[in-house]
Amino acid sequence: MVTTAPDQTLNILHLEDSLADHDLAARTLRRSGLVFQIVQVDSVTKFQHLADSQPFDVILADYRLPGFTALDAWAYVAQKPQHPPFILLSGAIGEAAAVDVMRLGIADYLLKDDMARLPHVVARALEVHEARRAHDQAVAELAASQRRLAELTEHLQLSIEQERASIAREIHDDIGGALTAVRFDVAWIGRHSGDPEMQAHAASAAEMLQHAIGASQRIMMNLRPPILEQGLVAAVQWLAAGFERRTGVPARVRSSSDSLHTPADVQLVAYRTAQEALTNISKYAQCSKVEIDLSDKEEVLTLEVTDNGRGMDLQQARDKPKAFGLKGLHERARTVGGWLDISSRPGHGTSVILSVPLTSSPSPTPSGDVQ
Repeated sequence: MVTTAPDQTLNILHLEDSLADHDLAARTLRRSGLVFQIVQVDSVTKFQHLADSQPFDVILADYRLPGFTALDAWAYVAQKPQHPPFILLSGAIGEAAAVDVMRLGIADYLLKDDMARLPHVVARALEVHEARRAHDQAVAELAASQRRLAELTEHLQLSIEQERASIAREIHDDIGGALTAVRFDVAWIGRHSGDPEMQAHAASAAEMLQHAIGASQRIMMNLRPPILEQGLVAAVQWLAAGFERRTGVPARVRSSSDSLHTPADVQLVAYRTAQEALTNISKYAQCSKVEIDLSDKEEVLTLEVTDNGRGMDLQQARDKPKAFGLKGLHERARTVGGWLDISSRPGHGTSVILSVPLTSSPSPTPSGDVQ
């Protein structure tokens, strides 16, 4: 028995030139308890008109009709984005022909000699059609969600960089200036004091202030490094030199040229990628050398950061809760139309590769950057 919702009436279009066969199909469906309305047509013109003007839940079609076949009708219906399931209901067409029509996307076929199975075939076709529709809708919703997530990620990254630039300006203009002024005053007090103990305290305070000034400069450089104004190669070399000083691990930078002409937003993404990669290496890699390669050949910027450390299990790294570093790098790459590849295995080091297609015209400097 075919089951439908209590208030659901199926609309069926029947392409059939034999009234006897049409009546038999209708009686068979009615005996199953199906609530339906069925319209019979026997010409391609009427079929096309009805298919265009009315919504149908199921289409039944004889294989051979005067002047055309069910395949002609299917070709017309198949081009519609939300077409109903199409069932071939015919006499003997041969097994090979039946297989061919199923490959074309027709929902099912049934021989007229087996008409008693028509309610079951219709029910199955409707179930498959509904499952496919639900799947397509889920895929479309997932794609839309991913697009919204990508847009949100891009917005967040831009907001983060703008906020970093704003904080860097405040550190430079307010905190840095204030610390420098206080250091000069403390030094003046030390020079004009005749008390040795006062001079010692002033010298100690001046030293601490100098340390604070240096720390504020390092923080400012990490927030929005002015060295990016000298180009990506110089900025990455500065990162590598700082990494080598802190860790004692040699970091070699190779570039296809001394100056890579890349848009400002791409430069920033590449810089942050190198920065995050070196941070992860210093924390986890336990390596003895690091190599950084930069190239803009074939209109693609490529940044590769490789170490010879202990490596990692990539699947475990992806599944690790709060593993936002690697996820963040992937999202950063997407914001400029690029992609990130990470290759690693335990005991054989890690390689982080950023690839970004370059356009002929550079992008404008993101708003909020420190000039």
